[in-house]
Amino acid sequence: MKKRSMAALTAILVVVPLVAAAPGQRVQAAEPGPGDSARSAESTLVRGVDLDTVTIPELQARMNRGSLSSLRLTLAYLRRIKAVDPKINAVLRTSPTALRQAAASDLRHRLGKSRGPLDGIPVLLKDNVNTRDMPTTAGSLALAGSPPADDADLVKKLRAAGAVILGKANLSEWANFRAAKPTSGWSAVGGQTNNPYVLDRNPCGSSSGSAAALAASLAQVAIGTETDGSIVCPAGMNGVVGLKPSLGVVSQSGVVPISAEQDTAGPMARNVIDTALTLSVLSGRDTVRAGDAPSLTDAAGRPGTLRGKRIGLWRLPSLGTEVDALMTRTAERLTAAGAEVVEVSMPYQERLGELEFPALLSEFHRDIDAYLATRGGPRDLAELIEFNRTHPEEQTCFAGQELFEQALAAPPTTDPEYLAMRAELTDLSRRSIDEVMAAHDLDAIASPANPPAWTTDCARGDNDVIPSSTPAAVAGYPSLSVPAGFVGELPVGLLLMAGDRQDAELLSLGAAVEHRLGAWRAPGYLPSAPSGASH
Repeated sequence: MKKRSMAALTAILVVVPLVAAAPGQRVQAAEPGPGDSARSAESTLVRGVDLDTVTIPELQARMNRGSLSSLRLTLAYLRRIKAVDPKINAVLRTSPTALRQAAASDLRHRLGKSRGPLDGIPVLLKDNVNTRDMPTTAGSLALAGSPPADDADLVKKLRAAGAVILGKANLSEWANFRAAKPTSGWSAVGGQTNNPYVLDRNPCGSSSGSAAALAASLAQVAIGTETDGSIVCPAGMNGVVGLKPSLGVVSQSGVVPISAEQDTAGPMARNVIDTALTLSVLSGRDTVRAGDAPSLTDAAGRPGTLRGKRIGLWRLPSLGTEVDALMTRTAERLTAAGAEVVEVSMPYQERLGELEFPALLSEFHRDIDAYLATRGGPRDLAELIEFNRTHPEEQTCFAGQELFEQALAAPPTTDPEYLAMRAELTDLSRRSIDEVMAAHDLDAIASPANPPAWTTDCARGDNDVIPSSTPAAVAGYPSLSVPAGFVGELPVGLLLMAGDRQDAELLSLGAAVEHRLGAWRAPGYLPSAPSGASH
């Protein structure tokens, strides 16, 4: 058995270079084989598995039985990227070693040495996560040269777990922290990512490519990053699941930063099960929980019940009457499943809005200087600003870099005024969640994750005042977006937030909400929304 498996792996590794494209190209996917058609490349079916709906546990069961291989699964995703991604422009590049990684996983499965739930599972990384074998650009031409010297810590964990690093996803350049009026999903390296549901609509930022690729079933899971809203808004707007973990659960080492006080990478998927399993790998442990709460694998495998759960609904009518009506319907469905839904308001939000941006400016200057010192290209923020001034390609969608310039002039993080701002931010954001949950004896607070996607427009920029992500983002508490429904053809997510390190409890509740709402549906790739649809 062992000799036969080794011989099979050797044969696969000889063939793989013939079907994997050369490194450095935008989408390096295998050419369809004889008898394949464009339609088969676009199909979501592989060996009787529907990529749109299959979960990681189902894939692992098939790989363990031998009825599906990681190689075949990875090849199916690569072919879909080649066939489908031109519509949405979500994938910057695929890994030249993806098929070799898959073949190695298949050998481990045959030998009974699988490394866990992510072994052989194709994963896309947002292109602000360092990879030693592919460029990591944050969407900027300033970092488009040599790859980083080493993988980010989270990538090391994924590789050790046997995941197939499929490639890199486009993002909003510098994670939407460059211009005062950016356009989410645009980067100088990757161009504009489109929303798969309606192609002239925006995917939200900055994990736009990660979310759009998942909606289009171009990978099984993806990694996003968030400072405030950049996982949960793209997840909501592209009809997928996204978790912003508690701060510190996932290592930020090797991830292009905005603020160490708020930044976190997190898992995104088409379902909560896959999101929870991916977090168990990213965190390096299965214990992101408090007290007797379920573990991450428990949360993934056995979603909790809604009966007896108390959920606070923060409506946010500023997101529009259609979204508010969807929240009403959502509350009714959760109530019918046995939950108690009580309406709440979140205190201190105006003050958080006043303080957050000035604090982030100081933190960005500190943290981006430290990161740039590890890379080739501009050595600090001042040199990065000069790079953008002298490279017209960086100005093709929007010319501004006002946030960079303001950060350069911001007080250092040793300044007493800054220290007071961050202390007040931390205090008020945590109290805003803790006090509301305690006052109403809540298991979670729910709100809309996003409005219907706006039309992408470089001249105007984003239309994205979306306050729901801020309390958990500033507090460092977990938040989870699950599909809630649609406004016309455009998805809207339900954002759930809870207390510090309640990631597992939140995922368990999110799985129950997901099951009850059943709101996911495949994208239609419509050129534009029907007449009269929400703008």
